[in-house]
Amino acid sequence: MGVQQSHVKVLPGDPPVEIVLRRSARARRMTLRVSALDGRISLTRPMRVSEAEAMRFASEKAPWIRAQVARLEPVRRVALSVAIPVEGVPLAVCSGIPGVDAAGIRVSTTRPPGPQVAAILKTLARERLAAAVVRHAAALDLSPGRLTLRDTRSRWGSCTGRGDLMFSWRLVMAPADVLDYVAAHEVAHLRHMDHSRAFWATVERTRPDWRDQRDWLRTHGPALHAWSFAAD
Repeated sequence: MGVQQSHVKVLPGDPPVEIVLRRSARARRMTLRVSALDGRISLTRPMRVSEAEAMRFASEKAPWIRAQVARLEPVRRVALSVAIPVEGVPLAVCSGIPGVDAAGIRVSTTRPPGPQVAAILKTLARERLAAAVVRHAAALDLSPGRLTLRDTRSRWGSCTGRGDLMFSWRLVMAPADVLDYVAAHEVAHLRHMDHSRAFWATVERTRPDWRDQRDWLRTHGPALHAWSFAAD
């Protein structure tokens, strides 16, 4: 069996740090991880290690934990005149009839801009991803299921056993080739539900440059998640 249970503990300090403690039957030693996507800190411990021992380990590693957290992307908030990447191109938020074009992202000034920009990006993301999925599926003679969008933190896309595809709508903020690669990646899972050599060969049929796009996401993906589209 894998992970048995998890819960949150607070590591005292300035500032206090929340740590998700996990017990795993597979773990042979304690491991700390700081997610580059959302800053979540997790500590996985073997079943034999007590919670107190795990927290002592975290306390010993506190300088490292805080150094990693300090390196994370700061939260970026949406406001008028702020430039937000759309298909890799910075576009300023401006007032006008809601929509987006080469001149900028237009929003109404009677409502908070964040949710409006998010709605505009979601609409554009659905258009771009739907077109990319259809194109890649046709090239591979595959039939995808339903397409859904979410604001996921742990993955950019996924494919279910039924063939339904899920994507992060924030992909539309990345360069168009990056979004297209993720679409090709998930379509390839319709044939291979793994990351075998056969899977990557299938991806390469439609995106020979997939390594470049994957590397871009690994490097710049956290910056896309740093944007907050909240109303406040």
